[in-house]
Amino acid sequence: MSEMESRQRAAQIIVVANEKGGSGKSTVAMHVAVALIKAGKSVATIDLDSRQRTFTNYVENRRAWAQQTGRDLEIPEHYCVEGKMDFPAAEDRAAACTALADTVHAQAQVRDYLIIDTPGHDSYLTRLAHTMADSLITPLNDSFVDLDVLATVDPATLAVSGTSHYSQMVEDARSQRQLLDNVVFDWIVLRNRLSNLGSRNKRLVGEGLQDLAQRLNFRVVDGLAERVIFREFYPRGLTALDDLDETTLGTRPTLSHATARLEIDNLLAALRLGDRTITSGAESRDRDAA
Repeated sequence: MSEMESRQRAAQIIVVANEKGGSGKSTVAMHVAVALIKAGKSVATIDLDSRQRTFTNYVENRRAWAQQTGRDLEIPEHYCVEGKMDFPAAEDRAAACTALADTVHAQAQVRDYLIIDTPGHDSYLTRLAHTMADSLITPLNDSFVDLDVLATVDPATLAVSGTSHYSQMVEDARSQRQLLDNVVFDWIVLRNRLSNLGSRNKRLVGEGLQDLAQRLNFRVVDGLAERVIFREFYPRGLTALDDLDETTLGTRPTLSHATARLEIDNLLAALRLGDRTITSGAESRDRDAA
């Protein structure tokens, strides 16, 4: 990490990362950003996936829908850091890393929180972002396919037999951060797509994650099960935290919307970001005012 990245900053930096795509990173990043803004915090967001731009498109969809409906939707200050994806030269890597470091440094002086969403693959920008994290959130679909990012599994017993590539990268980033300023960032693994029914797969994956949590010092938190409704929010940039009436949604709210709101409230309470609990409700604002 360069001197620029190590300067003292006011903001808490939250990195949402997993080297496997389709785990719900951008959905989590957007909901955390909106929750923090609703709690009265100043928030900037950064998208490191300049090819897919899912997080960037989510923010742009939200801005466009707010204008179309005349609703005052909370929108973070957003940046997309461009990084050359295929066979970058040394100067390309250096330029992209400098752009990220400059953006983080500038925003960290004027924001309470920075939220960085990363691509679903290894990259030099992703590795740099991990060394900046105060909190790392890793959404993980509840299956052995996704667990493979974190661990190797014994094929006979389905028990964890070792750590995998992404876990090793996180450990390297933690070591770099601790050497720099003696900070060990909080790592939170979210179990997404959890079934409401008990199953052998659910039990075994849960046991594997608890084993890994002890080895790697992360917290396991239940994430999002109601996936269809979250995908429906995306084209309008909405979140489960918004006032979801017929005008905002374009349709009548359903029980699924209420379930999604409950899931997000539970998730935010469990995250304990920045050593404080955030929620989507009035209790958060009341606590800040006190």
